[in-house]
Amino acid sequence: MFGFGKPVTVNAETALSGRDTPVLDASRTHRIFGEPLNADHPGAETAYFALGCFWGAEKLFWKQPGVLSTAVGYQGGYTPNPSYQQVCTGLTGHAETVRVVFDPAKISYADLVRVFFENHDPTQGNRQGNDIGTQYRSAIFTVSDAQQDTAERVRSEYQHALTDAGYGQITTAIEPAKPWYYAEDYHQQYLDANPGGYDCHIRTGVACPVS
Repeated sequence: MFGFGKPVTVNAETALSGRDTPVLDASRTHRIFGEPLNADHPGAETAYFALGCFWGAEKLFWKQPGVLSTAVGYQGGYTPNPSYQQVCTGLTGHAETVRVVFDPAKISYADLVRVFFENHDPTQGNRQGNDIGTQYRSAIFTVSDAQQDTAERVRSEYQHALTDAGYGQITTAIEPAKPWYYAEDYHQQYLDANPGGYDCHIRTGVACPVS
């Protein structure tokens, strides 16, 4: 279920075919915020983070003051509207990703990047703990040049902190966002519906400085 296979490499020609229809109706109500997942938030910004299994990752972000909405889905690959089973094969190119809608007047993008880095091990490559595969890779998908610059700056600063603590090189990819696809209904706010559910996040314990 959690993708224990070896990481594979896929491209647009070898990726699995997808579907025209999304696997989720995005008007579904958010369990925490009580409004549709695709609700409009004037003045808000959107960020995308992949840090291993998206169940626990989503909870990390919905708890942050200034975050207005979250959802889990698939990002960074080629297959349109993939299923979870397809993503877990590694043959879609997607990573399990959290979409974060936030109020920049209440929480900065840099602080969200800090939450991202502090809550997984960004040096593990295509895995987090026992979850192995490209779908569990560490990645930040940016929607603007400003986000790209900020994410790269924070990554560089965090690398110094990790090196001082004895960790290796950060493997986090920072790249412009490709189309993002909602995951199935049962994945959304999974740890609210299943409080004792699986939550694999291998933290380094190293604080991430944000200048």
